[in-house]
Amino acid sequence: MPASIELQRRLRWADADAAGRLHFPRIFELVEEAESELVRGIEWPMNRSMGYDFPRVHLECRFLRVLALDDPFRLRLAVGKLGRTSIRYDYQVFNAADELAIEGTMTLVTLQNGQPTEIPESLRTALSGETRILL
Repeated sequence: MPASIELQRRLRWADADAAGRLHFPRIFELVEEAESELVRGIEWPMNRSMGYDFPRVHLECRFLRVLALDDPFRLRLAVGKLGRTSIRYDYQVFNAADELAIEGTMTLVTLQNGQPTEIPESLRTALSGETRILL
């Protein structure tokens, strides 16, 4: 099983729209938070000190159930596919009843000096491993 992370959260005011539900673009910030914690957990530097950039090139999101203000939820992010130069993360958000509320993918590409490049072997190995982080 590839590297994954689960975050337990509650929907905050900052995440809600005027109707008190998850404001749709906030899901991408939550997914990016999970990715940051996962990468930090496998001890890959989040800064550019290794000389790589990881821009997002494709995002998908499917909303199945409402998350309302102060609702607890669990976000699971896992490596879905490692290509030659790209990483696809799969994510699911479960509500308090453990029902699937949101699902999607986020794909990024590995760049070095502004050009697509192969995923560094140390990162590929770490993302392929059985690292499981719970926060």
